[in-house]
Amino acid sequence: MTDPRGARHRGDGDTEAAAPFTDASRARVVLSYEAYELADLARAAVPIGAGELCADGTVRSPGAVLADAARLLGAARQLLEAAAVFERVGGASWQRVGEVLGLSAQAARARFAPAEARFRDRPPSPGDPSAGCWRAYLSREPLEAALDLDDWVLRQGDGDRDGDSDPGPAPVSGGLVREDPTAGHSGR
Repeated sequence: MTDPRGARHRGDGDTEAAAPFTDASRARVVLSYEAYELADLARAAVPIGAGELCADGTVRSPGAVLADAARLLGAARQLLEAAAVFERVGGASWQRVGEVLGLSAQAARARFAPAEARFRDRPPSPGDPSAGCWRAYLSREPLEAALDLDDWVLRQGDGDRDGDSDPGPAPVSGGLVREDPTAGHSGR
């Protein structure tokens, strides 16, 4: 799997000079990254590899496709978790999160509160083995990550977006909002 960092890197050093981004903006970049991960894994599952099937049509490597599907399911769970965190950071109640998912408020809280706490309390650091380097990068440099995801989104387009509107030149970074330093709150 490629990572959107393969896009042009903008290491101009000025990206975080302004006020920090709101928690909702940072959570949305995390959600965008999880969607990227899921899309990349799903795209990889579509082609039938040249050596995937034997001449008689049987599977050459039993379990390999199932393992890929399990990784895809894990990525979908990560996306769901990131969406719940984004919604919560944006003000959604546990009741609303539960309603959308067909759960009680208590079940939604039990399922997603740890992820929300991790997001709010402990941004991943570069040395955190549980976070992975890209997730730490998302937390440390949300604008840079969003710009890289912009590039990835724009590289995916071939003019046929199944009726979707044009994403514009900044499909991820264009929606980010910085905290208002005069407001006296953390943007939550």
